[in-house]
Amino acid sequence: MLETTLAAIRPLDQAAMTAARELHTRLTKPAGSLGALEELSVRLAGLAGACPPPLPDPASVAVFAGDHGVHAQGVTPWPQEVTAQMVGNFLAGGAVVNAFARQLGASVTVVDVGVATVLPEPNPSRLVAAKVRAGSRDMTQQPALTREEARAAIEVGIRVADDLLDAGAGILLTGDMGIANTTPAAALIAACTGADPAAVTGRGTGVDDATYERKVAVVRTALDRHRPDPADPLGVLAAVGGLEHAALAGFILGAAARRCPVILDGVIGVSAALVAAAFAPEAVGAMVAGHRSVEPGATVGLTRLGLEPLIDLGLRLGEGTGALLAFPVVASAVRVLHDVATFDSAGVSEK
Repeated sequence: MLETTLAAIRPLDQAAMTAARELHTRLTKPAGSLGALEELSVRLAGLAGACPPPLPDPASVAVFAGDHGVHAQGVTPWPQEVTAQMVGNFLAGGAVVNAFARQLGASVTVVDVGVATVLPEPNPSRLVAAKVRAGSRDMTQQPALTREEARAAIEVGIRVADDLLDAGAGILLTGDMGIANTTPAAALIAACTGADPAAVTGRGTGVDDATYERKVAVVRTALDRHRPDPADPLGVLAAVGGLEHAALAGFILGAAARRCPVILDGVIGVSAALVAAAFAPEAVGAMVAGHRSVEPGATVGLTRLGLEPLIDLGLRLGEGTGALLAFPVVASAVRVLHDVATFDSAGVSEK
């Protein structure tokens, strides 16, 4: 499945992009007056191979949940059981991601790809049970995953993307849940970019100074132990990744293979996007940076990907919340190409 997906990822359609840029020059507005929205709409035309591109609606968020063996190193004060408890909250509709999704008419799909503890009576109609294993291993002691487990998690993400698109989704949004998951995210970003662990490790849920220093040391220890090769993205995931990170990488690749845009949420989504780009550089054409997380690794990763975030609100929640807030901006960028009159059709004089 992974190889078939990678083979389907193609460059952006330059003819469609040229047509979108030319259309912008004829719309009733000063050239360039919509700033970054214009280039975003051009890129989405290139992704779809059509001008205008399809309206990106409805939106579907996939929240991939997993636990992490590195939790044992004291990188967060939150107990690991919170992952399963929050999955229950997502399924009951009580989390922030649910509230934002209701506001925007988006769907939320929860995927158990590696929750370590028992889930609280999940609603099977809203939960995808796809557990590869009950949490990753402690990456400071051994590889977090085997290569086979990392591949299996990637393919979970590809299948979820396919299923959501087959069900009619017009755009996909990344979401995540996993206590301690910003630690492997920092390790993935450092491995993929060559950045120092201190430059990409943040405070996650808001840890104190001592825990933060421990977290940086843990990331450094894991990288020194495994020395992951950025040219081997599957090996990077296996060494220092998490199951939800791997599944999100597959989710992004699945979207790119189907020529569908995918809005990246915070640092977890960005770390997965770096891995996806290592597998298929052309996949970046499908990626939209939803927001700038306060986690420093997110900015480092987005810079490497060449993506500028659409909003910057100081968010660090995860779940897909920032991606949801960015969704109307993406939809508006495309709507301009569909609905705005040209100078000729509106009878408006040009300069």
